[in-house]
Amino acid sequence: MRSTLTEVTDSPSDPFDPSDPAEAPGLLPERLRAELVALRRDLHMHPEPGRQEFRTTAAVKARLEQAGLCPHVLPGGTGIICDIGATDPSRPRLALRADLDALPIQDMKRVDYRSTVPGMAHACGHDVHTTTVLGAGLVLAELEQQGQLPCPVRLIFQPAEEVMPGGALDAIKAGALDGVGRILAVHCDPKVEVGRIGLRQGPITSAADRLELSLDGAGGHTARPHLTTDLVMAVAKMATELPAVLARRTDPRSGLSIVWGRIQSGSAANVIPQHAELEGTVRCLELSAWHDAPDLVHEVIDQVAGMYRAKWELTYHRGVPPVVNESVSTELLRDAMTARYGAHTVEDTEQSLGGEDFSWYLEKVPGALARLGVRPVGDTASRDLHQGDFDVDEGAIKVGVELFTSAALLA
Repeated sequence: MRSTLTEVTDSPSDPFDPSDPAEAPGLLPERLRAELVALRRDLHMHPEPGRQEFRTTAAVKARLEQAGLCPHVLPGGTGIICDIGATDPSRPRLALRADLDALPIQDMKRVDYRSTVPGMAHACGHDVHTTTVLGAGLVLAELEQQGQLPCPVRLIFQPAEEVMPGGALDAIKAGALDGVGRILAVHCDPKVEVGRIGLRQGPITSAADRLELSLDGAGGHTARPHLTTDLVMAVAKMATELPAVLARRTDPRSGLSIVWGRIQSGSAANVIPQHAELEGTVRCLELSAWHDAPDLVHEVIDQVAGMYRAKWELTYHRGVPPVVNESVSTELLRDAMTARYGAHTVEDTEQSLGGEDFSWYLEKVPGALARLGVRPVGDTASRDLHQGDFDVDEGAIKVGVELFTSAALLA
């Protein structure tokens, strides 16, 4: 498969080139743009799993220090917090967040910068998120030195977004939100064309939890099921009844759903087993329903298991709440993109059923996440995240940097 990326050097005719004068503040200089593309490719070649992003952390830290900034590594050894501008109690900081980790997926691309780590790839665009926030930080640091930055900024490079319940909690525990009044982020979206962003006020992602349920009871011969706890029947009933009952016990608009990914029980046709297991996910579109979900799931499981005299044990792995974009922050992103690239580059986007730990920040401070277009212009192929052939049009780096810098100048 050939790469569909545009050339590293932008053409003046590209639809995502800014219309602002060259001297406008917050634009990404060409020399820095080329450096960021090279850095993104280096990160792409050296992906690291959650809470093991030591090389990535070191690379970001070194570049921030080169710019005269003072980055602080999080206590776990990966992730960075870095402030731009002096602390001022009367002016809360605007935070820009990136995630550092990669996924345990084999990189299937045939490009020079494909992953060099077997079974590990940046298949979700976190290398782009990292590069974008770093680039914005470098531009904003220069503006601060020139006295043109209206509010102090904090860069947050967090570990382990892909490890539930997410490395955002690590960053928050380390003080990432202290003194922060608003937080912004982007996430790569291969369905959105490069040079555009997708925005939505309110929920833009969903809550995502994981269930591990075990059922136990007296086994026996299939000729005498009445003398046993018929676990195969019980687990089958649980697999269908739990999602069905929940659908009638919650507001349909909340989108609460359970989907099973694994069912296991028994090893012989004429033996009723003594143990059965189910694993699946709980997803929810609405925040209050997500908070109520664990109690409701326990209640329904107890009722269904009781019909078959099955003993049960549930491990409910709390994941992340939905990302709920706050209105003022959403409009800030819209205004920033419009000011830099024009109103036509902002499109409405749907709520995703995927989870994203940026939601934890939004439970503490207002903020918003935008979907950053990474699909090459004219590409009609159907592409998605978390795939071995995932890649981006690197023009998105420039767009992301200038979106963030424009937002900081408008904040």
